[in-house]
Amino acid sequence: MSATTTAPITATPVRMTRRPSARLRAWSTRGPLLPALVFMIVVTQLPFVATVVISFFDWNALYPKARHFTGVDNYQQVLTDADLRHSVWTTILLTVTVVLVSLVLGMVLALLLDRRFRGRGFVRTLLIAPFLVVPVAAALLWKHVLYNPEYGLLNGLLHYVGGPQPDWISTTPLLAVEASLIWQWTPFMMLILLAGLQSRDSQQLEAARVDGANDWQIFRHLTLPHLRRYLELGALLGSIYIVQNFDAVFTITSGGLGTANLPYTVYQSFYQAHENGLASAAGVLVVIGSIIIATFALRVVSSLFREEVSRA
Repeated sequence: MSATTTAPITATPVRMTRRPSARLRAWSTRGPLLPALVFMIVVTQLPFVATVVISFFDWNALYPKARHFTGVDNYQQVLTDADLRHSVWTTILLTVTVVLVSLVLGMVLALLLDRRFRGRGFVRTLLIAPFLVVPVAAALLWKHVLYNPEYGLLNGLLHYVGGPQPDWISTTPLLAVEASLIWQWTPFMMLILLAGLQSRDSQQLEAARVDGANDWQIFRHLTLPHLRRYLELGALLGSIYIVQNFDAVFTITSGGLGTANLPYTVYQSFYQAHENGLASAAGVLVVIGSIIIATFALRVVSSLFREEVSRA
């Protein structure tokens, strides 16, 4: 008998490939965003923290060695000083007037642009143009081209029909600022409301017309309820900007004649009176008010997204 020899069998090790954990996948997704996040924190959050710290000090830039901790005295002065209270009231009045009038005019323009007519794209471009103008340039345009009592367009038209020649800025200063802001923000409201009009259910509108509803009934019972979220969004986003507006007040009236709003008062306290602590306290209050408004705006935006997802 011949003995057969068999080669020994060596088992090759099997390498188990592990799938990355959920936390690792999450960090790999968020990793590219970290440099932008760090940059944003350094540029925005650290200066805000420094502003909050300075707001608790009595700190005049002309006497830097005399600064001392005062607690919430600066905030009490902002809320109790007559001039500062007037600037807060001016800010509220300016914001409410500009936002409401812009919404109404934007609604009218959006309803007109929602109809089909020849040259609609060109008209839409012309109506959007004021929103694309730089705020300072828009304020200078209104101050010199329209309001100037000697060569302004408004007085030129009044002179043509034999009317008076008023000095618009000195006679109606707050209205002059409001008009320039309304002219610039009406296109923004128009775009938001036009997007809302174009997202309506066409079948629902056709059913209402078949049932005999006229245009006013369709607008009152179908269009207006549908645009409620878009109206809220436009009002909130507009309020965030108008509350912080500085360009129009500074350029048209220089804060005089009772038009100084809270941002302009912060400018006066910081750059003219050199009261760093008082200006920081007023600035913190402006930021807190903007954050409150922005919170409601984000909720409206998220609800709109949820509605669109549910429809899809």
